Amino acid sequence: MSDRDPVAELGPFSDSGAGATPWPTALRELQQARLFWLSTVRPDGRPHVTPLLAVWTGGALYFATGDQERKTRNLHGNHHCVMTTGTNVLNGLDITIEGRAELVRDPTERSTTADAYEGKYGDLLTSPDGTWYGLGDTIRSGKVLLYRIDPEAGFAFGKGETYSQTRYRFQH
Repeated sequence: MSDRDPVAELGPFSDSGAGATPWPTALRELQQARLFWLSTVRPDGRPHVTPLLAVWTGGALYFATGDQERKTRNLHGNHHCVMTTGTNVLNGLDITIEGRAELVRDPTERSTTADAYEGKYGDLLTSPDGTWYGLGDTIRSGKVLLYRIDPEAGFAFGKGETYSQTRYRFQH
């Protein structure tokens, strides 16, 4: 997947006079967001949502997890998922990306993604006092599962003076 801009369409639940959120604005939010929420589906159909760290690189979202985690077991049976980030206030921009989570095995892709994690989260991953110290090396070595979500659809929810709903259609 490349970083080619998706088609943006203003949704019906937008204020009159609102405009679609340009993809570069949504992309900047994805790149700068520190916390994401991953939604997967359990084998019995119930939803599962969990917070995690993620990076956008090469036109996709990436996240790392353990092989015994609930989200991993869910994705084993159903690769469809949703990744969300945003604010907990009524002013700002919330972003949702829908797609399929695919396990990344390629060492080059794993290394590039680990570099992106370290660049984004800095001392949290690279300092011995950091919360997730060594995660980059764990991703590179394959000791943790790395998933890539190639976006199929996305949404931006603008909140504040003007409310907007933008749908993004990704071209593959």
